[in-house]
Amino acid sequence: MANDDERFESALGRISRIMLALAGCGALALGVWRGWRWGAGFALGAVAGWLNYRILKRMVNALGSRRPDRSGVAVAAGARYLLLGGAAYVTLHFTRISLPAALAGLFVPAGAVILEILFELIYAGT
Repeated sequence: MANDDERFESALGRISRIMLALAGCGALALGVWRGWRWGAGFALGAVAGWLNYRILKRMVNALGSRRPDRSGVAVAAGARYLLLGGAAYVTLHFTRISLPAALAGLFVPAGAVILEILFELIYAGT
Protein backbone atom coordinates (compact mmCIF):
# COMPACT_ATOMS: atom_id res chain seq x y z
CA MET A 1 0.00 0.00 0.00
CA ALA A 2 1.31 3.44 -0.92
CA ASN A 3 2.13 5.96 1.77
CA ASP A 4 0.31 9.29 2.10
CA ASP A 5 2.88 11.31 0.14
CA GLU A 6 2.68 8.96 -2.85
CA ARG A 7 -1.11 9.00 -2.79
CA PHE A 8 -1.09 12.80 -2.59
CA GLU A 9 1.29 13.11 -5.55
CA SER A 10 -0.76 10.70 -7.64
CA ALA A 11 -3.93 12.67 -6.80
CA LEU A 12 -2.25 15.90 -7.94
CA GLY A 13 -1.25 14.21 -11.18
CA ARG A 14 -4.80 13.00 -11.77
CA ILE A 15 -6.17 16.49 -11.06
CA SER A 16 -3.85 17.95 -13.70
CA ARG A 17 -4.91 15.35 -16.26
CA ILE A 18 -8.58 15.85 -15.44
CA MET A 19 -8.19 19.63 -15.88
CA LEU A 20 -6.64 19.09 -19.31
CA ALA A 21 -9.47 16.76 -20.34
CA LEU A 22 -12.19 19.08 -19.04
CA ALA A 23 -10.61 22.11 -20.73
CA GLY A 24 -10.27 20.34 -24.07
CA CYS A 25 -13.71 18.77 -24.04
CA GLY A 26 -15.39 21.95 -22.82
CA ALA A 27 -13.70 24.17 -25.39
CA LEU A 28 -14.51 21.72 -28.17
CA ALA A 29 -18.14 21.30 -27.09
CA LEU A 30 -18.74 25.04 -26.73
CA GLY A 31 -16.94 25.70 -30.01
CA VAL A 32 -19.22 23.31 -31.85
CA TRP A 33 -22.37 24.39 -30.00
CA ARG A 34 -21.99 28.19 -29.76
CA GLY A 35 -19.13 29.05 -32.11
CA TRP A 36 -15.43 29.79 -31.91
CA ARG A 37 -15.85 32.81 -29.58
CA TRP A 38 -17.35 30.61 -26.89
CA GLY A 39 -14.81 27.83 -27.40
CA ALA A 40 -11.91 30.28 -27.24
CA GLY A 41 -13.42 31.97 -24.20
CA PHE A 42 -13.73 28.68 -22.36
CA ALA A 43 -10.17 27.74 -23.29
CA LEU A 44 -8.89 31.12 -22.10
CA GLY A 45 -10.76 30.77 -18.81
CA ALA A 46 -9.46 27.23 -18.35
CA VAL A 47 -5.87 28.42 -18.90
CA ALA A 48 -6.38 31.20 -16.34
CA GLY A 49 -7.86 28.66 -13.92
CA TRP A 50 -4.91 26.33 -14.46
CA LEU A 51 -2.45 29.18 -13.83
CA ASN A 52 -4.33 30.09 -10.67
CA TYR A 53 -4.19 26.43 -9.55
CA ARG A 54 -0.44 26.28 -10.19
CA ILE A 55 0.19 29.51 -8.25
CA LEU A 56 -1.89 28.27 -5.32
CA LYS A 57 -0.08 24.93 -5.37
CA ARG A 58 3.31 26.68 -5.27
CA MET A 59 2.15 28.94 -2.44
CA VAL A 60 1.00 25.97 -0.37
CA ASN A 61 4.27 24.13 -1.03
CA ALA A 62 6.24 27.24 -0.03
CA LEU A 63 4.30 27.61 3.20
CA GLY A 64 4.79 23.93 3.97
CA SER A 65 8.57 24.10 3.66
CA ARG A 66 10.87 24.41 6.66
CA ARG A 67 11.72 28.05 5.97
CA PRO A 68 8.82 29.63 4.07
CA ASP A 69 9.48 32.79 2.08
CA ARG A 70 6.45 34.74 3.26
CA SER A 71 7.21 37.78 1.08
CA GLY A 72 7.33 35.57 -2.02
CA VAL A 73 4.01 34.00 -1.05
CA ALA A 74 2.45 37.44 -0.60
CA VAL A 75 3.74 38.58 -4.01
CA ALA A 76 2.35 35.41 -5.63
CA ALA A 77 -1.04 35.99 -4.00
CA GLY A 78 -1.18 39.56 -5.30
CA ALA A 79 0.07 38.59 -8.74
CA ARG A 80 -2.66 36.00 -8.95
CA TYR A 81 -5.38 38.65 -8.66
CA LEU A 82 -3.60 41.01 -11.04
CA LEU A 83 -3.32 38.23 -13.61
CA LEU A 84 -6.99 37.30 -13.44
CA GLY A 85 -8.13 40.93 -13.39
CA GLY A 86 -5.90 41.85 -16.33
CA ALA A 87 -7.11 38.88 -18.37
CA ALA A 88 -10.74 39.79 -17.67
CA TYR A 89 -10.12 43.42 -18.66
CA VAL A 90 -8.42 42.47 -21.92
CA THR A 91 -11.17 39.96 -22.70
CA LEU A 92 -13.89 42.52 -22.10
CA HIS A 93 -12.40 45.47 -23.93
CA PHE A 94 -10.14 44.21 -26.69
CA THR A 95 -11.46 40.88 -27.93
CA ARG A 96 -14.71 39.42 -29.11
CA ILE A 97 -14.25 36.30 -26.98
CA SER A 98 -17.25 35.36 -24.87
CA LEU A 99 -16.87 36.51 -21.27
CA PRO A 100 -19.47 34.05 -19.88
CA ALA A 101 -17.55 31.19 -21.49
CA ALA A 102 -14.28 32.48 -20.01
CA LEU A 103 -15.87 32.68 -16.58
CA ALA A 104 -17.15 29.12 -16.99
CA GLY A 105 -13.63 28.01 -17.91
CA LEU A 106 -12.35 29.38 -14.60
CA PHE A 107 -14.28 26.57 -12.91
CA VAL A 108 -12.28 23.81 -14.62
CA PRO A 109 -9.96 23.32 -11.60
CA ALA A 110 -12.95 23.10 -9.25
CA GLY A 111 -14.53 20.48 -11.50
CA ALA A 112 -11.29 18.52 -11.61
CA VAL A 113 -11.04 18.54 -7.82
CA ILE A 114 -14.65 17.38 -7.48
CA LEU A 115 -14.01 14.54 -9.92
CA GLU A 116 -10.86 13.58 -7.97
CA ILE A 117 -12.89 13.53 -4.75
CA LEU A 118 -15.41 11.21 -6.39
CA PHE A 119 -12.58 9.02 -7.68
CA GLU A 120 -11.11 8.77 -4.19
CA LEU A 121 -14.49 7.96 -2.65
CA ILE A 122 -15.19 5.22 -5.16
CA TYR A 123 -11.71 3.66 -5.30
CA ALA A 124 -10.42 4.42 -1.78
CA GLY A 125 -10.71 0.82 -0.63
CA THR A 126 -8.91 -0.76 -3.59
